[in-house]
Amino acid sequence: MASSIFYSLRLGFSASPSHCTNNKNIPWFHQQSYSTRTVTTAIATDAPVVRRSANYPPSEWSYDFLQSLAGNHVVEKYKTTSTCLKEQVRTMISIETTVEKPLSTLELVDDLQRLGISYHFKNEISNILKKIYNCYFEAYKNWNNLDLNLKALGFRLLRQHGYHIPQEIFEDIMDEKGHLKANVGEDIVGTLNLYEASFYAVHGDNILDVAREFITKCLKERLEKKNIVNKSTFMLISHALELPLYWRIPRFESIWFIEAYKGRRDMNSLLLDFAELDYNVVQGIHQEDLKFSSWWWVGLQWDKKLVFARDRMVESFMWSVGANHEPEYSALRRNVTKNITMVNVIDDVYDVYGTLEELEQFTQVVRRWDVNAIEELPDYMKICFLGFYNTVNEMGYNTLINKNSFVIPYVKKAWTEYCEANLIEARWFHSGYTPTLEEYLNNSCITVAVPIIVSGAYFLDSNDFIGEALQNVIRWSAMVLRLADDLGTSSAELERGDVPKAVQCYMHETGVSEEEARAYIKKLILIAYKNITKERMNCKSTDLQIFMECASNLGRMGQFTYERGDIFGAPDDLYKSHQMSLLFEPKS
Repeated sequence: MASSIFYSLRLGFSASPSHCTNNKNIPWFHQQSYSTRTVTTAIATDAPVVRRSANYPPSEWSYDFLQSLAGNHVVEKYKTTSTCLKEQVRTMISIETTVEKPLSTLELVDDLQRLGISYHFKNEISNILKKIYNCYFEAYKNWNNLDLNLKALGFRLLRQHGYHIPQEIFEDIMDEKGHLKANVGEDIVGTLNLYEASFYAVHGDNILDVAREFITKCLKERLEKKNIVNKSTFMLISHALELPLYWRIPRFESIWFIEAYKGRRDMNSLLLDFAELDYNVVQGIHQEDLKFSSWWWVGLQWDKKLVFARDRMVESFMWSVGANHEPEYSALRRNVTKNITMVNVIDDVYDVYGTLEELEQFTQVVRRWDVNAIEELPDYMKICFLGFYNTVNEMGYNTLINKNSFVIPYVKKAWTEYCEANLIEARWFHSGYTPTLEEYLNNSCITVAVPIIVSGAYFLDSNDFIGEALQNVIRWSAMVLRLADDLGTSSAELERGDVPKAVQCYMHETGVSEEEARAYIKKLILIAYKNITKERMNCKSTDLQIFMECASNLGRMGQFTYERGDIFGAPDDLYKSHQMSLLFEPKS
């Protein structure tokens, strides 16, 4: 049943997964910056209503500026040259990839992915990896004779593409006590690749868990002593320790890696030229999507009518690019942007502005999905409900016309469960209740809105793709997003008088210190990724993998966005520089 994708999440953590008790744990886009200032407003009653204000700064991106973006002009300008370079790269791949040189072949595949151009050569890469797998990894053959660098890079790339490579290929680097042999760290490049490979572990991969802990210390010591072979390797290690490759957003990785690639001694100028040109072409396509999203957002008028809420359409669009940046998925990005932007505002209705009585009424109207039921709502809620009701129905109509699929009932169910979960957190806040960690997470992994965003992006229905595997990836990606959000913002929000997040819920439940609670939350993120990896390795459907990648990237965007606090609600200079690089500044 399609509706099962929107179930209540049951996490089953033994130690103490739980829910936030008094405050709403907001997702990447939900992050709030509550101030202690209040606003007094009279709405549908003679008595004044005391409301909170988050004091969000206004958007810095004007409609006129966004509509002035070059977009299609850039695409047309570079189309011919890009096509020519692409075919030259395709020829180079066919010449330089061979099973007789497996390491250089895998390194080329890795470079294509990190430069952001691998999507042009999916068939070629699939064939290459299949040959490498058959020759070197298919059975328990001669693994001890393989170079560590080859094994580690092959393990990572093959698991990424769905191959079941056992951890036992690394048995030879372990001693009889189950520790890594001391000489493992001598091969710095192989060590770095083993570090990156360790994040593709699933449950039971104890060798990879041991390797990750040992190598992390080894690489940190190398950086501190500046005992690195060259500047390029130093940059790669610093980058990896900041966040492993598996946890990074592909499009954002390309921004960084293109610049890093320029400094490599083995840099291939053809690859670099094509990567930069393709980046600019894809950016032009993104600009057209952003112009459309800006047109929709201005037409909705929420930025003018619901001034208490975040105006973060451009930031929401960044999330849509993070979810899937490939050119053919413009419709996906536009739907994702709409859903995230609407979630931001509705989240602020529940967390900042609405009274508990109003929120009860609003939730009931959403359950009924009936415009005739809004009469008793205050004006700001009428505007909010009609805006998202009409937007959702319009997207559903387009799906019916283009795909002959009627999905409104399933998307309505998702929004209903989202609002009901928000209402639970509003009740916690108003009653001062502190939930257990499990209770908190089960609810906040719904309010983090990954189910709504993924379902709304693709308008999934009961006949297509919905199954346990996708449900699980959505669930665990929501977990990554929720926990990354909490690690980055909970302390500041508590100082502003907000309710407990995952860290505080776990501290309250177990009596541990904040340092111990944070360490535990980080372990839960690692567990979530292991579950995501397991599901994706077992998935053989190309279409389903697209949906899984979108969901996975939403979790990754949480880690990117909340690393330094609530930079979604109040973007800092570094975040703005990422916006400029991603959306407005071409590579040159």
